[in-house]
Amino acid sequence: MTVVALIPARGGSKSIPRKNIRPIAGRPLIAHAAIAAHEAAGVDEVVIATDDDEIASVVLGLGLERLRVFLRSAETATDTASTESVIDNYLQHESPSSIVLMQCTSPLTTAEDIDGALRRMAEQGADSLVTVARQKRFFWSLADDGSASPVNYDPRHRPRRQEFDGQLVENGAFYIFSAQGYRASGCRLHGRVAAYEMAPETLTEIDEPEDWLVVEKLLTSRQTHSLADRARKIRVVLADVDGVLTDAGMYYSEAGDELKRFNTRDGAGFSFLREAGIVTGIVTRENTRLVARRAEKLKLDIVVQGASDKRRAIEALAGHHLIHLDEIAYIGDDVYDLEALQHVGLSACPADAVPSVRHAVHHVCAARGGEGAVRELADLILAARRTGS
Repeated sequence: MTVVALIPARGGSKSIPRKNIRPIAGRPLIAHAAIAAHEAAGVDEVVIATDDDEIASVVLGLGLERLRVFLRSAETATDTASTESVIDNYLQHESPSSIVLMQCTSPLTTAEDIDGALRRMAEQGADSLVTVARQKRFFWSLADDGSASPVNYDPRHRPRRQEFDGQLVENGAFYIFSAQGYRASGCRLHGRVAAYEMAPETLTEIDEPEDWLVVEKLLTSRQTHSLADRARKIRVVLADVDGVLTDAGMYYSEAGDELKRFNTRDGAGFSFLREAGIVTGIVTRENTRLVARRAEKLKLDIVVQGASDKRRAIEALAGHHLIHLDEIAYIGDDVYDLEALQHVGLSACPADAVPSVRHAVHHVCAARGGEGAVRELADLILAARRTGS
């Protein structure tokens, strides 16, 4: 059984031009849906259905192993084309068992939502599923003569909010359905339909500029809480060298010796972490005596040089220290760091990291490489520990 997350993303948005790749809360809008789908345990493959080369480049630049781009036809990318036309176009070429149809305009969707919905479908023996959110509002309808009447409550016995169940409203975040059932019915919701309830704030979809402001505040607030939760678990902090502990510049003496510019604030950050009982270290592709001397001066616990595969190097360290990957923080700046960054508990990068890294990490530092980014990460982790104790 193959479960595919299908994310339509055309390039011709009118109300918010180029909205699918416009940054929101530190990532392109489409990245939020793509990453949530990729992190969902029940999703086998993430497919971005687009007609736009720039959108394709952005999502492929996220470095997600199970993501690919499907080039949708021009007919399915017009202002009047339906989402069903995109599904039809995709199913002409592919045969998944089930589809999780996701909307870029609902970036509050999480991997936990997707996995929870897949479990709900299985428990219900459902053929399709709709996501909903609860709205505790009193609804009214208007008759032809202009008179109004209540829909979901009795004004003579007005319930208190805590006694009122409210109404379940379709929030448009995502839909799940069997490909076979869709082909037979032509409708994404068919057969026995299950509902998965999401948080009330997910009712807001990004259709207009004012929606953008609301959702960005919600995303930023959620990320702040999530970041603190991740930071409290950290027992090991690892850093790349060039572009993180240095400014990525190459300097040479008159004698031809290679020089590197380090920042003392980063050194202090490592010291503060060590005093808090956190293991510190570096993982770098290079192999130089200069880096070894700097690590010795900083009294780092771990020094891994010549690491061509940083993810495997970090996994080996986790095994050696008998800790989980979610207890490791890693800060890197370039494409060589991507895989490692995607598998640790807390990932970070300097402000001047390459775009694909900035889009993938949990935290983008305000500081640039060689200008205190590691100190900033250390302060974040230690502050989270203090507030959580």
